[in-house]
Amino acid sequence: MTDLRTRPAPARPAPSSSSSLSTSQRLLGRDWRLAAVFIGPTLVLVAGLILIPIVSSVLTSATERHGAETVFVGLDNYTALLDDGVFHKGVLNSFVFTAYAEIFKVTLGLIAALMLHHMRRGRAIIAGVILLPWVVPTVVTAFTWRSLFDPIFGSVNVLLTDSGIGPFLATIGLVDRWPAEWLSDPALAMPAVILVNVWKGIPFFTVTFLAGLKAIDGSLYEAAIVDGASPWQRFVHITLPGLRNIMIVTVLLSSIWTFNNFDLIWLMTQGGPGDATAPYVMVAYSKAILQLQLGAGAAVTLVMMPIIGVLVVILVRMMRRGDQPGASDLGRRRLTPAQRRALPWVIVVASILVLVWASPHIVWKAAFVLGVFVLLAAAVGRLVSVLAARGNRLAARLVSGGGTGIALVGLLGFVLAPLYWMTVTAFKSDAQIVSRTDDLWPTPWTTEQFTNLFTGTFGTWYVNTILVSLASTVIALVCAALAGYALARLKFRGSESFTVTILLTYVMPGALLFIPLYQMMSGIGLNDSLWSLVLAYPTFTLPFATWLLVGYFKSIPADLEEAALVDGCTRFGAFLRIVLPLAKPGLLAVALFTLTNAWNEFLFAFVFITKDDYKTLPVGMQSMIFGDVVPQGQLAAASLLISIPVVVMYAFGQRFLTEGLTAGAVKG
Repeated sequence: MTDLRTRPAPARPAPSSSSSLSTSQRLLGRDWRLAAVFIGPTLVLVAGLILIPIVSSVLTSATERHGAETVFVGLDNYTALLDDGVFHKGVLNSFVFTAYAEIFKVTLGLIAALMLHHMRRGRAIIAGVILLPWVVPTVVTAFTWRSLFDPIFGSVNVLLTDSGIGPFLATIGLVDRWPAEWLSDPALAMPAVILVNVWKGIPFFTVTFLAGLKAIDGSLYEAAIVDGASPWQRFVHITLPGLRNIMIVTVLLSSIWTFNNFDLIWLMTQGGPGDATAPYVMVAYSKAILQLQLGAGAAVTLVMMPIIGVLVVILVRMMRRGDQPGASDLGRRRLTPAQRRALPWVIVVASILVLVWASPHIVWKAAFVLGVFVLLAAAVGRLVSVLAARGNRLAARLVSGGGTGIALVGLLGFVLAPLYWMTVTAFKSDAQIVSRTDDLWPTPWTTEQFTNLFTGTFGTWYVNTILVSLASTVIALVCAALAGYALARLKFRGSESFTVTILLTYVMPGALLFIPLYQMMSGIGLNDSLWSLVLAYPTFTLPFATWLLVGYFKSIPADLEEAALVDGCTRFGAFLRIVLPLAKPGLLAVALFTLTNAWNEFLFAFVFITKDDYKTLPVGMQSMIFGDVVPQGQLAAASLLISIPVVVMYAFGQRFLTEGLTAGAVKG
């Protein structure tokens, strides 16, 4: 009998060698044929709706319209911008708007995240409430705050006057006179729209920073406490370094969105008064769409592309850094320790100097307001530290809990007050709104505004929005699922490059695309058609959906598919029967995001659609305003109706959203 110890082990199937591959497989990758089928739809859409339009925009920027003819003018459109004061003002406005908004969103978002992180009960509920401003459509945000800022019918001036805060602001010089004309005063219009952008952006920063705080190892804090580190030292040496990467990614991503913002500013001020709030995107829109000079408008967007490109490249490197072992240390190796310590201060000082030059009338006011928040937070933290050091832990807990409670009440009041105003205004009669009676509680409650709303074309706009959102979501979901699986599982040449391309197109702003896409839709006769929106919306939904699903598919164990393949299942069959059911949370998260983004979209719908019968809700609501006549009640009712579906979807899909985003973000 053969000795069991000397018996050879059972032979395992040898891995496929390169000799068993065909020439095309060696050149293009083992799975290139299947990958071509999976990636084909996404490749066609990305190339046809993003890459080719950008190239077309470059060509258009070298032309000029003379009557009915378009002539080649070379670089004339670019050189003309050197002496274009409107363009210079637009770029300056975009920079000022972005810089101040990001400073406040980072600071307030971090304070809110720290408060929530130390809460033991009710954190999920409060986080869900804080998320509401980010969830509600931009058109709702703009019209709600526009109503609040109204000097005649709004409540901001009334509340600040009654509380004595308004006259105090005028006394210390934060406002020139009282009552303030928030959106019609050139000195206040920009701070007002910055405030609204901060209101809408704080939830994104808070939730992101909260996730980062949860990922920091708690043992680091325990060791620091044992070593006698104060709360401030723990914050500086543990919390901030732990949040470094996520802060950089969040700020860069938000900066790209904010710098290219159009809808919020247009809906609130249309760039006014004068050009006090007009960003560069609005300058491009005015030249291309209103003045019919597509070349000049394209030049405005493209001349800003290097700035956006730098932000995008840094963002892509940061987002992909986790996929490359040791990549997180690359930046550190290029700088000495002294340079690393000095770099943040150099950036801060340079940014402050630029802001002082660009907006001397705003910078000291912003510093004052921001300083109040920071000093209050620091004072409470210092008092808690002193009490704890003296052994009075009960007093320290009371001060900490009281300070946190007051701050949370203030934060929730800031978040919920505009939404409450919108809700109660929707149930007021026109007489109550005009007479300013029962501002905070309708007496009696009435559905008059909803009845008046549906006597027009509002129902048609609602149906249009549903159709366009569902169609674009289905397209994005199907294409993204196929492409995401191919990039996560299949072996083919160019997969890494295609992944980077997807990530680049994901963060590419719509401001670079609306002019060439407008040309494209006009050329094929789809302007004033819902099909133009169905085709255009994948430009911002498909890249994100693909990138997220790549990460989610990577989180699914490959052994399950391999077992199915061994049992005779085809690769496509394993994808349908094994992968897709397991990827349900990721698919639902993608569907939720793409659906709400399509539901809220304004710029493309505003540019492509002019006929009432084809407008979507955001554009339709904007068209309800005739000159200085603003139907406050009907806009509030419409805002409530457009917000309810989005809020309900997020409420029911929160569990899948969290699971899908967590897996996608970790692996993506």
